[in-house]
Amino acid sequence: MSLLGNIQKDVQGVAEVIAAALKVEVEILDDDQRVLGATGRARTQLMQRSEDTYINKYVLEKAQPFILNNPGKNRLCDPCPEKDICIYTAGIFYPIITHKCIGVISLISFDSIQKEILFTNERNFVDFIARMAEFLATKVLEYQMVNELAKSKKYLETIIDSVQEGIISLDQDSKIRFFNRAAQKILGLSLPEVIGKNSSEVLPDSVSAKSIIHGISYHDEEVIYNTPNGSHTLLATSTPIIVDDLIVGSVESFTEADKIFRVASRMTNRESILDFDKIIGQSPAIKKVKAKALQAAKSTSTVLITGHSGTGKELFARAIHTSSSRGKGPFIAVNCSAIPDTLLESELFGYEKGAFTGANEKKPGKFELAQGGTFFLDEIGDMPKHLQVKLLRVIQERSFEKVGGTKTISLDFRLIAATNHNLKQLVENGMFREDLYYRLNVIPLYLPPLKERSEDIPILLAHFCNKYSSLLNKQLKGVSVDALNHLKKYPWPGNIRELENVMEYGVNFAPENEFITMEHLPPYILESSAMTQESFGTRFQDQLQKSEKEIFETAINEHGNSLEAKQKIAENFGISLSTLYRKLKKYNLL
Repeated sequence: MSLLGNIQKDVQGVAEVIAAALKVEVEILDDDQRVLGATGRARTQLMQRSEDTYINKYVLEKAQPFILNNPGKNRLCDPCPEKDICIYTAGIFYPIITHKCIGVISLISFDSIQKEILFTNERNFVDFIARMAEFLATKVLEYQMVNELAKSKKYLETIIDSVQEGIISLDQDSKIRFFNRAAQKILGLSLPEVIGKNSSEVLPDSVSAKSIIHGISYHDEEVIYNTPNGSHTLLATSTPIIVDDLIVGSVESFTEADKIFRVASRMTNRESILDFDKIIGQSPAIKKVKAKALQAAKSTSTVLITGHSGTGKELFARAIHTSSSRGKGPFIAVNCSAIPDTLLESELFGYEKGAFTGANEKKPGKFELAQGGTFFLDEIGDMPKHLQVKLLRVIQERSFEKVGGTKTISLDFRLIAATNHNLKQLVENGMFREDLYYRLNVIPLYLPPLKERSEDIPILLAHFCNKYSSLLNKQLKGVSVDALNHLKKYPWPGNIRELENVMEYGVNFAPENEFITMEHLPPYILESSAMTQESFGTRFQDQLQKSEKEIFETAINEHGNSLEAKQKIAENFGISLSTLYRKLKKYNLL
């Protein structure tokens, strides 16, 4: 559409005003020679394109006024096929100019009387239509400016609506003038509920209102906004809008405090992205478990990773997370054995302000921080039984309440658990809930100890030698043949974690540009060469007996030392009462 076409109603109005004032016929064309305003006989051409307006075309090209007093005789009329039977008797043509000529105002006559009126008042008429042309040019510029402002406003609104933070704008009277989509979503309020209302009605504690009152900015203020949808704890920033030293409004941005905690936790707990290709090993045993883990990553089911300490359970958990559909979400890990029983519940579930002594502020738990990602529960076998019940409920209902809270929070995370204990044995011994065990053991993943994948020992040694050579800025040739053969025979009770420590030790003590030899290995590794497999077996049996004694001690402490209690313990362990007495006597527990 042409520039004049955008204000066609104004153009027609101007044509009618000119006709009424000057008593002549009026025709106004745009730069496409379309008639946008017309009166009298010319009205029949309204909104049509005029193909034979040679005079108008000339004025559009030259952007200069033109007086026509001899239609058909003027040289500009020569191309016109109707020049000898022209219906016009005279005309005054005036250009409408903005940055270019955008149209023409024509005063036209169809008889001698109208022609006489035109030329009798020629100077006055030209001055008058010059002002009308200027008026139309101004209206076009106004339209363009308003249109640009509307586009800029829409552009700005689209940008603000696309951000994740809630944004509110108030005018000088603290009335809400803008409320973006994120603000609507976070606070659960619609535009009709807020626009035009005073912030004191909608958000009584709004920091943006404080900015208007005090004329200062507020940064990262923790505020609680109460709406019909509940209480919302937010971190808000507000700035007054000042024009010519007057406060004309304020703008506030905010986000959910819990969301900030989740992002902070994700950043502080972030490790290098780990996928299965970065898990070192080429043995059939490790290839098999990696293939199974990769298949598990495609699912959302719970995974239970078991294996000895140091076999890489958390590495596999991270690789499953990275390779899953939740790989871009948070990976939150909690070690049940590293947190005191009294603190583990609040660490997992979070707590509300005032939930207990010292709870001065609300805090999100690890469950909540894992939203949209993966929650890794390490050493699950060490979780206290009273928390096992609560974890079971979380898994079943996919929701929970914070300590001291009443609001139910829905959960959306993938659970991976790990342990170096035999959970099935713990279940049989009454130390782990059977229902929780089956909830966790949906996809079992057993990681073989290093002694079951000895083919990987040279590869792992080379990997960690390179790693610590780089970290310690040393150039080494690798591991000597003697040292390698010795390390391949070593049983590695601490598995990969122990092997890594041995290599870090060796890199520290090996000379620059030399091999790591036997003398650069930790002393206890060298002492192991004097040990026979029999001595390893004896040590293993000693460890088994020690664990058995601890199990019986735990049972006696839990059930008591009466005959009835011993009968119950024997029944739980699936042994006879006489066998139980022999075991208790053996370990001096009678």
